[in-house]
Amino acid sequence: MMDALTLIRDTFAPLPGKRILDIGCGPGTLARRLVDAGAAVVGIDPGLTALATARAAVPEARFEAAAGEALPFPDAGFDGAVMLNALHHVPDPGAALVEAARVLVPGGHLVVVEPLAEGSFFDALRPIEDETAVRASAQEAIAAALSRGAFVCRRDETIERRESFASLDAFLARVSAVDPARETTIRARRPVVEAAFLAAAARETDGRYGLVQPLRIHVLEKGGA
Repeated sequence: MMDALTLIRDTFAPLPGKRILDIGCGPGTLARRLVDAGAAVVGIDPGLTALATARAAVPEARFEAAAGEALPFPDAGFDGAVMLNALHHVPDPGAALVEAARVLVPGGHLVVVEPLAEGSFFDALRPIEDETAVRASAQEAIAAALSRGAFVCRRDETIERRESFASLDAFLARVSAVDPARETTIRARRPVVEAAFLAAAARETDGRYGLVQPLRIHVLEKGGA
């Protein structure tokens, strides 16, 4: 099964020289991969701590503090853009898609990778943060953007991201890294969180805990609307 990174690379191939905007770049993990493949990457994120990490990890790229709904770039400045597990974190996902279309060149592509509100990883996360509504809103915003002609869908598929954890604490460190505010909920609801994790995870032969998160991937081409 194709993974998200391979699909992103294939969408923008050949990558050398391509101007790619990483919307919601976090600590720069995707930016590092794209730069290594030859792309000219700009990343935006509202989190200053994440940006500091990204700048240290990917000094060849450019990173700016910004929200997805208000990109500080001129029209048609990028060949492509990516929202990797980011759209559901944006307060107004519809506005973020409008902005993404604005900064793309005609015919430019936006790859949106979004977790669905299902799967064992989602079940384990739910007592910490229930993302049912925001994940649904992200999918609704994509459908609305397509219906009004802002984008044309070139690919739509769902893949499974499988992750393995040595312990509950390893899982909690993973989900807290995405949003440190989750640590307060984890401390307050530790028994409930632990029970949900143990119920959702599949015990692997090496004693680790496996979780699966379905990801829906849209490859969108900028439309004429």
